[in-house]
Amino acid sequence: MLVTAKELLREAEERKIAIGAFNVTGMATMTAILEAAEELNEPVIIDFAPVHEEMGIIELDRIGPAMVALAKASKVKVCCHLDHGVEIDYIKKALDLGFTSCMYDGSALPYEENIANTRKVVEMAKKYGATVEAELGKMAGLTLNNDHVVENRGIDRSNFTDPKQAKDFVETTGIDMLACSFGTSHGLYVKAPVLDSELVKEIHETAAIPVVMHGGSGVTDEEIRKCVANGVRKINYYTYMAKAGGEAVRDAMPAEGPVYYHDLQVTGRKAMKQNVINAMLLFTNRR
Repeated sequence: MLVTAKELLREAEERKIAIGAFNVTGMATMTAILEAAEELNEPVIIDFAPVHEEMGIIELDRIGPAMVALAKASKVKVCCHLDHGVEIDYIKKALDLGFTSCMYDGSALPYEENIANTRKVVEMAKKYGATVEAELGKMAGLTLNNDHVVENRGIDRSNFTDPKQAKDFVETTGIDMLACSFGTSHGLYVKAPVLDSELVKEIHETAAIPVVMHGGSGVTDEEIRKCVANGVRKINYYTYMAKAGGEAVRDAMPAEGPVYYHDLQVTGRKAMKQNVINAMLLFTNRR
């Protein structure tokens, strides 16, 4: 069942859980995610990240229609979300394809410019009945910035989201959820992250909005539970799911003889599905 992120956020707030938002890079990842959600009977968000198109993995035009079709056919509530959109025309393309949620990421821009562009996206999304996420503060890790991939692994507390500014940003733009910087990083962690879960609580209470955690994979169970308890209602997760699939394929490679791609696909998909199940159980306080 295809739904908006706003509907899932209401449920998350009522249950005091976080909805998992998992990046789709092809049919294998999408099938793994949706099978996991249906097995657990939990709602889910399937993301498309423009950075994966930038990397040459898959294009939005090709995978987007499949995401929408499979979301509609699913037995559970599914939201199709565009992750880290930096170009308004690209966001519109996702909405035209049937996506029910989108993120405008103007976090690298001056504050006033971020506000102005985010308001344009909010007004546009209203015409589609879609949910809008925006970002305030600067995340470390792998991001798409001005149409090219940028990597920065350093955690700088000066880039953390300011609660008072978050309140102003939310009230001025009318967004539905806010991606915040509080110590997580995109991609693999080079060292264990130290998260400011109290900052999450302050933002959630001050700005009165669901908080989104980016860089959710690789964070300890204890830190996840703290952040969910303090107001994180959406957790973006991809890297460690992809890592689980890749490592399963590596371990399954025969020492000799023919290697068939379809066998490796099945192995990788099963490993990713189990990884998603474990993540969803954690996000929903079921383990």
